[in-house]
Amino acid sequence: MSEQDLAQDLAQNLAASPWWPYVLVIVAGLATYFWRALGVTLSGRIDAGSRLFEWVACVAYAMLAGLIARMILLPNGPLAATAAADRLGAAVVALAIFFLTRRNIGLGVAAGAGALVLISWGRAFF
Repeated sequence: MSEQDLAQDLAQNLAASPWWPYVLVIVAGLATYFWRALGVTLSGRIDAGSRLFEWVACVAYAMLAGLIARMILLPNGPLAATAAADRLGAAVVALAIFFLTRRNIGLGVAAGAGALVLISWGRAFF
């Protein structure tokens, strides 16, 4: 038997078993906590001012900016039912409140969500 046949056989047996949700949660938990434990172990050795750490932070911010831009320009699910101008307006309000409140993320997010709701309701009623 090849490795592919063994994996397929294991998957079929596991899917037929009532234990597959538990096995899935345990495997996912082990995979998640392995990386968390590795991060805790290595965190004392990382220099937060290093060029590598700065690069990783920049990549993380760039990924976040890309995801936010995708949500505004190419939304999925219920957000797709809102007008692009409504999403863009809410993003502008969120950014304005974020910077006006000395970079308070909570107020920026709440203002953006509230603005989107109010703009969408306003468009529906007027």
